[in-house]
Amino acid sequence: MSDDAAFEGVLRQIDDSVPFEPGYYNESYLDRRVTARMRRRGTESHREYERLLRDDATERQALMDALTINVTEFFRNPEMWEVLRGVLRDLTAEQRRVRVWSAPCADGREPYSLAMLACDDPEIDEGRIEVLGSDISEEALENAREGVYHTTRTTDIAAELDLLTEPTRYVERDDDAFRVRSEPRRLVEFETHDLISDGARDPFDVVLCRNLLIYIDVDHKGALFDTLEASLTDDGVLVVGMTESVPPDRTDRYEPIEKRRRVFRRA
Repeated sequence: MSDDAAFEGVLRQIDDSVPFEPGYYNESYLDRRVTARMRRRGTESHREYERLLRDDATERQALMDALTINVTEFFRNPEMWEVLRGVLRDLTAEQRRVRVWSAPCADGREPYSLAMLACDDPEIDEGRIEVLGSDISEEALENAREGVYHTTRTTDIAAELDLLTEPTRYVERDDDAFRVRSEPRRLVEFETHDLISDGARDPFDVVLCRNLLIYIDVDHKGALFDTLEASLTDDGVLVVGMTESVPPDRTDRYEPIEKRRRVFRRA
């Protein structure tokens, strides 16, 4: 069997036994994540790894966690958050409930960032804001609900929180551990949702879908945007990643609030 055919066998096994839709993702991304798991398990061929997936539930879960997009930080791309600050000021000034969806939310730092920004800014009425964080990974959501994060060699959480005027009001620090306090936590809920297979949600005023589109195969980006659009209010705000954008055939459906920061309003 050729290596390409053996890799296709791994993808079929993922499709059959892992709650993940490999057909929607580009092959280079899948190959990188599968190869990393093969190295961890010491498997030397795709055929051997396919058998491992079939027989080992623990490895199926480990691969699921590896396939889930989980790179995140507090206030990633601060310039975008300054644009979003203005959006939240304007929306809460309308004296109504403002619903925000972060999908995928990974370990919760993005929805917590939004909640902390709302609590920290005196011109945002945080009492009107509801934040939903969703993800396909149950492990990521468990971490999100716990709300405890650790500074490491590559992650300086204290520096990530510099955008706030009073970080200690929202995060309790114990050495290298940072626990999100109750004030921002009360604005945020978490639940399982797969943007690929579970479809749209009730309309939100703001949807953040950042750094997922770059992993989605070009043939399936339209379907994902259908889900995002159906989850937005008529004049809702969509935020995508800094290296992503609205597909060319949909640009007439959006007005840039700040194109460089990838913040768009549905037209």
